[in-house]
Amino acid sequence: MIGPTASLWTLFGSSFLAATLLPGGSEAVLFAVLRIHPELFWPALAAATLGNTLGGMSSYLIGRLIPQRRELKRLEAVRQFGAPILLFSWVPILGDSLCVAAGWLRFNPWISSAFMAAGKFARYAVIAYVAVPAAAVEADG
Repeated sequence: MIGPTASLWTLFGSSFLAATLLPGGSEAVLFAVLRIHPELFWPALAAATLGNTLGGMSSYLIGRLIPQRRELKRLEAVRQFGAPILLFSWVPILGDSLCVAAGWLRFNPWISSAFMAAGKFARYAVIAYVAVPAAAVEADG
């Protein structure tokens, strides 16, 4: 069995990679870590959220590095909603595009990362509560 520290690092890495353009199943890793180590509820939730947010910000950086040679009409909806659209950065396929678009549109990186983290945390929290019944979390924390 994998130890608690290795589990958290594995979860962090999986979450980071899943938020980039590479495919990944960080939700399954979070679920497995919490089934094996339910006492790691909050640290696992933090590791998954941090890793996934940093991965999303790497996609943001890629967008930031793409030269703005001309206006892209398809990004008008993203511009219209602004950084709050990044609450949906966890959505498969669409989320990666939103992060790149936010960078290309030069959204504030701090505000962008806050919205990314909030959306990703909410998604992981639902998975974590399914993996570990709420009563166990309350008794533990």
